[in-house]
Amino acid sequence: MRHGLYHKKLNRTSEHRKSLIKNMLNSLIKYEQITTTLPKAKIIKPQIDKVITLGKKDNLTNKRTLFSKLQDKVNAKKVISILSKRYSNRNGGYSRIIKAGFRYGDKAPLAIIELVDRDINAKKVDIKKKAKESKSETTPEKTKETKK
Repeated sequence: MRHGLYHKKLNRTSEHRKSLIKNMLNSLIKYEQITTTLPKAKIIKPQIDKVITLGKKDNLTNKRTLFSKLQDKVNAKKVISILSKRYSNRNGGYSRIIKAGFRYGDKAPLAIIELVDRDINAKKVDIKKKAKESKSETTPEKTKETKK
């Protein structure tokens, strides 16, 4: 019987599942929008809401709890400084799930999970500036002269 078992296992061991949730929480905080499968998105939604609620009360206990959940100082600082101020007037519902069709290879249902009132530029955090790349392409390479 399945009495009292409230979480989905996702065909993973408990360590793998905890790691998956932690990594997806970090990605969602960093980029503020990620695409994943629908069952994973449904598991992440209450977790991200709890993390943001923890960040809204700025005390040492909540900071330590937040860091133990995320294991990333940069994302914990972002939750405390940026996201908590953004959602200070909101009592919950910091994220939304949008169904996004089915994956091409195995027909798995896809979903986009994003933070409400998200920063659109957060999606481009890791993209390098094209100006730096274009400068390296325009510089002439040294050609070797052959002796005859």
